[in-house]
Amino acid sequence: MTLTPEELTAVLLSLKVAFVATLGSLPFGVAIAWLLARKDFPGKALLDALVHLPLIIPPVVTGYLLLLLFGRRGLFGGFLAETFGIVFAFRWTGAALACAVMGFPLLVRAIRLSMEAVDPKLEAAAKTLGAPPALVFLTVTLPLSLPGLLAGLVLSFARAFGEFGATITFVSNIPGETQTLPTAIYSFIQVPGGDAMALRLTVISIAVAAVALVCSELLARRMSKRLLG
Repeated sequence: MTLTPEELTAVLLSLKVAFVATLGSLPFGVAIAWLLARKDFPGKALLDALVHLPLIIPPVVTGYLLLLLFGRRGLFGGFLAETFGIVFAFRWTGAALACAVMGFPLLVRAIRLSMEAVDPKLEAAAKTLGAPPALVFLTVTLPLSLPGLLAGLVLSFARAFGEFGATITFVSNIPGETQTLPTAIYSFIQVPGGDAMALRLTVISIAVAAVALVCSELLARRMSKRLLG
């Protein structure tokens, strides 16, 4: 199957956006998952609700909120653009931000469930041996949570790769700049004779998602066996 330059650009941009979105959200996902799994504090239920909100509200609403916050005249966007020269609206970086927000709940949930499955007695034992909290997290909690972390990464990547509503609302559908694979499919089905191109990109989208899910399962199983061994 030979792709046209326009199709190849959309596929490569989608991979780039998904990788940046997933890796960029990983530190925040681990931190929030740990807070929700191990700490009790006022507003915990509210934080949990905010994290999972993108799964419930329409993606278009998420994209519009991002536009209000990170657009050139947005609450944070204007400051970032004038002070640091960082622009999100109608740029591929904005697509990465939108995809990160949409995939964040899946990342946090998978890591949180994995951390909650770690026996707190193991962490307590490490503390009694004199290990500081940061070292306990890095040597006990995080390694034992790796299956969930890997699953969360793959699920977040797959969600980011297929994101459409928030992306097109926040950064539009600019070929070569913000036109990811889903928005390219949308563009092709709107024009006469574009069905073949849309179908090729659909097959690629399904293949990438399937490979990501299979890899997630295999990695999680392999890591679980290593930990048990």
